[in-house]
Amino acid sequence: MNAGLAHTRFTRLSADPTRNANGAPPLALVVQRGSTQPVRKTRRAALVLGLAAMLALRFTDAYALDSEMLDERVTQQSIGETICRPGYADAVAPPFDEWMARKEQMLAERGIDTDDGVAFALDRRVPLVLGGSPDAPANLDLLPWAGRGGERRKARAAVMLKRCVCEGKLSLAQAQAAIVGNWSMVYSGFGQTSCDVSRLDVVAGGDDGQGAEHDGAR
Repeated sequence: MNAGLAHTRFTRLSADPTRNANGAPPLALVVQRGSTQPVRKTRRAALVLGLAAMLALRFTDAYALDSEMLDERVTQQSIGETICRPGYADAVAPPFDEWMARKEQMLAERGIDTDDGVAFALDRRVPLVLGGSPDAPANLDLLPWAGRGGERRKARAAVMLKRCVCEGKLSLAQAQAAIVGNWSMVYSGFGQTSCDVSRLDVVAGGDDGQGAEHDGAR
């Protein structure tokens, strides 16, 4: 009786090529099955890296400046001969009459009465002192003179950023990104002795006057 059972068991094991005489799968098969784990981990890591790269590209694109806003003559290498040179902004700015005509045109386009136009400044999104285009439409906007988001405050921020660039404490690209971004939400700590744009803060001046049409930042 025992001999018959043993024969039957031996016959079943012999018919299964994936098992040895002890009923366990052969070592080769165990190794083959286990070898799929590193492959899966590698694929998963590649997928994560790919997604991270895509997010990085989208983040970069979101903060990229429109090239039409910039003056191609001003680069990190040329700041010594351009924005850091005394009188540069006055030299590249368009004539005053032309500038005022452009402002009146934009006031009309925005539906702002000419009599109310004195409260507004024709703003350059990237000021001349930071390498902005003198007259490209993409670089022009209207801003009120007064207030936390006004031209006076922005002019001060631009001048301080220019100082940091010319002293080598800040790159031109960083300064341009700071002034084009939400610059009015300035951070405490940016002053005459600091160029930390992560803590940018520009001291507000008085808002009691209308100001001149030519501002210090251009």
